[in-house]
Amino acid sequence: MPTIKQRPIEAEDLYALQLIGEMQLSPDGRHVIFTVQRVDRKTEKKYSNLWLVPTGRGKARQFTTGDHSDRSPRWSPDGRTIAFISNRDNDKQPQIYLIPFDGGEARQLTDLQGSFGDVEWSPDGRKLLLSFRKKDAEAIEREKDPAKKELGEVCRRYDRIFYRMDGAGYLPHERWHIWTVDTGSGKATQLTDSDIFDEGGACWSPDGKHIAFIANRSDNPDLTPDEDEIYIMDADGQNERQIGAIPGPKGALRYSPDGRYLAYIGWKGGGEWWRNNNLYVASADGAEPGRCLTDSYDIYVGNNSLADCGDHPTQRPRWSADGRQLYFQVTRHGRTKLSRIDLDGQNLTDILDKPALINDYAPLAGGQKWVYMAAHIDAPDEIFVADGDGSNERPLTRINTLLFRKLDLTPVEEVWFKGSDDNDLQGWIVKPPNFDPAQKYPAIMQIHGGPWLQYGHGLMHEMHFLAAQGYVVFYANPRGGQGYGEAHSSAIADNWGDKDYQDLMCWADYMAAQPYIDPERMGVAGGSYGGYMTCWIIGHTPRFKAAVAMRVVSNLISMWGSSDFNYAFQNSFGGQPPWENIENFWRQSPMKYIGNAVTPTLIIHSEQDLRCQLEQGQQVYTALKYMGVPSEFVIFPEESHGLSRGGRTDRRIARLNHILRWFNAYLR
Repeated sequence: MPTIKQRPIEAEDLYALQLIGEMQLSPDGRHVIFTVQRVDRKTEKKYSNLWLVPTGRGKARQFTTGDHSDRSPRWSPDGRTIAFISNRDNDKQPQIYLIPFDGGEARQLTDLQGSFGDVEWSPDGRKLLLSFRKKDAEAIEREKDPAKKELGEVCRRYDRIFYRMDGAGYLPHERWHIWTVDTGSGKATQLTDSDIFDEGGACWSPDGKHIAFIANRSDNPDLTPDEDEIYIMDADGQNERQIGAIPGPKGALRYSPDGRYLAYIGWKGGGEWWRNNNLYVASADGAEPGRCLTDSYDIYVGNNSLADCGDHPTQRPRWSADGRQLYFQVTRHGRTKLSRIDLDGQNLTDILDKPALINDYAPLAGGQKWVYMAAHIDAPDEIFVADGDGSNERPLTRINTLLFRKLDLTPVEEVWFKGSDDNDLQGWIVKPPNFDPAQKYPAIMQIHGGPWLQYGHGLMHEMHFLAAQGYVVFYANPRGGQGYGEAHSSAIADNWGDKDYQDLMCWADYMAAQPYIDPERMGVAGGSYGGYMTCWIIGHTPRFKAAVAMRVVSNLISMWGSSDFNYAFQNSFGGQPPWENIENFWRQSPMKYIGNAVTPTLIIHSEQDLRCQLEQGQQVYTALKYMGVPSEFVIFPEESHGLSRGGRTDRRIARLNHILRWFNAYLR
């Protein structure tokens, strides 16, 4: 193989990245269907198509084509047909399509107006089960009238407390409900209905006679959002009944092979967002109370690891073929790994424990092998196959291999260090290409969002990009995040800016003591909770010579009610609204201390950020300008809270270049 000349990674490489989004193993285990997203540089649009790869020998090949978005591929039980959601015939309204595995054109199955969620084949292949939210009738009527459509909405009227969602905007009045679709005729049947309740997370029983789902049927679900319960109904929607389960948030339902149990992921009670997700089982006939399998292990069940090149939700747990064990993801020490536990809660075992994020997985040959999608610290997701114990790993896809062969990425160094209470903390260091240990480098400390997340072994293009510009970039998981047990994540409950700040200062001290770091040229940056902490830092210490605060939380008093999560944020700050304990909110708000700031600070915010409203950034910027602190405000139109991970590519690139420009001005 000829030698490829390597170069530093660039912001514009975001255009070349192709992201694997979803995968599903065929019923016979011989093929994997998956999605690949690409960016059209001329239009800035993102498209995705379906791809196929054999689990034996053979190359991945594109299965569907066209400039549209194909997603959520699902094999029929006999493996002859693939259902998927696509906007190929209407850019604004996706539908479900069926396509033969052995070739042929895709056939539109549904003709619905609204939003599609999960899709699952019935065991006999005659129906699809789906979550669907209808479009509001008034919106449909407006689109039928060209004049009204041109004028747009006159007003929006709401009587619920959650009426917006970041990335989605203002919510329709219709709710999410459970539907089935006949795979022959395309006839859609709505099984549940309510103006108040949402239902979701549905799954078929193994015999196809019943459907289980999750719903919050409290008097006002918006005011009691954690009161989820599990319901079971007949396949035609009749005889709905609630089954006994431990109270608290729930998701990721899956029936056991014999239909006796339902596994799910959640946590006991509610409100305390720092708690571990755990794995539970509940008796499908209601004869036995639900029980937690993982509580005694102090682990976080699910995927809560960060990367900025691909975003993957927690996968449903999987049962062993005999129903005696469950497989599930675990967020731990910068990794997302695959673990197994017996049905009685004994013998917790790591199956795939690698320096990686296992973002999806499926057993092959009865668990003798595994097919899985994994991201690494130096590469985005690819699909792999390995033996049952994780050995003999072999890549099935190489979607981004050619691109990354061209890039000179310095190996990321993992370190453990001590926090302010002699607590163990984990961090990572990215050094510039052609690193010279005899030199003194400027450095940037990055702080993650959440705070209930973790940095780790996923690709962070942003870190590598800044390192390629001559900076040492370092990032860690201070107390408050997940992946290190509940004592770690609960340490900042109703006390943001204390233990987390101390840990970050210990991290900065650790790095400042390295012989290759110039302690007089250190910067700090972070987004969301990381933006909160960046604003907190500049109000508490002048040690950093420049700061970049993104999608910030600055004033917890005004955050209450203005965020799409509005009042629910009080769960992290004592559980009371501001008028009952305003000093507590103000004590933990960076704006209280902003008068101490002298650090040149760039504020970056998205105009349509509904999680952390634009006013949160405006308050910081106005205060800094008023005090004469060097500062700038960069606002991205149309973008939501997730700009850095999923925003329009030219805006993501502009964001990176603004960050670089600011640090170059003050750290060079």
